[in-house]
Amino acid sequence: MAYEVILPKLGETLEEGTILEWYKKEGDSVKRGEPLFQVESYKAAQDVEASRSGTLLKILHGAGSNLPVLTVLALIGEPGEDISSYVPGGAPAAAQPAEAKAAAPAEPMAAAAEATPAAPGRLFASPRARKRAAEEGVELQWVTGTGPEGRIEERDVLSWLASQPKATPLARKLAAEAGLDLRTIAGVEGRIEAADVERALAAPSQMAAKPQPAVTVQPPAAAQPAAAPVAPAAAVPLTGLRGIIARRMAGSHLTTAPVTLTMEADATTLVAVREELKAALAQELGFNIGYNDLLVKVAAKALREFPYMNARLVEEGGKAEIRQLPEVHVGVAVDAERGLLVPVIRNADARTLREVAVELRALVQRAREGKSLADDLLGGTFTITNLGMYEVDAFTPIINQPEAAILGVGRIAQRPAVVDGQLAIRSMMWLSLTFDHRLVDGAPAARFMQRIKQLVEKPMLLLA
Repeated sequence: MAYEVILPKLGETLEEGTILEWYKKEGDSVKRGEPLFQVESYKAAQDVEASRSGTLLKILHGAGSNLPVLTVLALIGEPGEDISSYVPGGAPAAAQPAEAKAAAPAEPMAAAAEATPAAPGRLFASPRARKRAAEEGVELQWVTGTGPEGRIEERDVLSWLASQPKATPLARKLAAEAGLDLRTIAGVEGRIEAADVERALAAPSQMAAKPQPAVTVQPPAAAQPAAAPVAPAAAVPLTGLRGIIARRMAGSHLTTAPVTLTMEADATTLVAVREELKAALAQELGFNIGYNDLLVKVAAKALREFPYMNARLVEEGGKAEIRQLPEVHVGVAVDAERGLLVPVIRNADARTLREVAVELRALVQRAREGKSLADDLLGGTFTITNLGMYEVDAFTPIINQPEAAILGVGRIAQRPAVVDGQLAIRSMMWLSLTFDHRLVDGAPAARFMQRIKQLVEKPMLLLA
């Protein structure tokens, strides 16, 4: 009997993954323990080894497939082995010998039923996708599914919405029935209403009724030199990690109520403390303490003191609740060659600065080498993104869902400032806090940001 190769659960909270590459093709011999395929799970790419030797009889899901964990991906067995019950379009069960039918396990038959393509006109969609589509007035036939066998997932609905202008459900319905692209219609204050669609539909007939001016035929112009050929635009497929980032950013923008607060902090003392730590710990650690190490400790202390910022919105059984989390896990955004990654320092409030610095460097190195483990990038409760090294002052970061907030850190630059009534040159830093207004109101978020500023300006308070 053929052995099922499944998508393993590579992390504690992993629910799905994307097949990046198969290292073997159908018909190849496979040895137990050798890499069989590469999967990307929440931005972490990992090789999965074969757990059985044999021949790769069939690949059921090719590269680029985004699938839930425990999905059957391929079959390994003996050459010529009957796998028709697994493969869409294979021999019907009635054509198999009675002995084979009797011996066939129930699980493969169920898998075959799921893998069989839907009948024409029928759409497969998850319950969450159907609910979100109904709420937003989106017809499922407008959406391209990226789930198993083309099933429409909630992320597909969100991605489709992100590509469309804001419009009422009725406006979407009218435009779809008439074959009108909403992007060609001008709405009022950035929102398209049914009346805007009706005006767009009426405009062509009105123009057709108007008399058209006579067309004057001009004599042929002198021959012009041929235009230089235009190079085709570079096309980057929105797949793999880039696709995951796109879906998550669009989903965050659509489902949160983001508000950004900015505040300037005097980082002069922070700079001095960092210089002292560099001198004191460089030989022991083998590297210099960085500002991100200190900021992780700053954020962790503030999150412990303001637990309403260390929270997430949980929707279960048709009900929603704000859940404050007992652990403080701080993520730090990393600009890796493959794209934006956010490795997580777990229990950052309980770790020493040395421990944070060592762990963060190990996480960053794995991220930049493309060797992050699934759990390196999961479970964060708050994120820090630092663009100071690129001379950025203030910006509006996008919340890393399902977290409640993200802290943007700008560059530290010397600027004139008033200190005790006197003008002085100080090392100033801009901070930008984007938070989800569904979970936190403006004043509580501002108090949290004030504490961040206080800890930046007086880092000795980290010891209090």
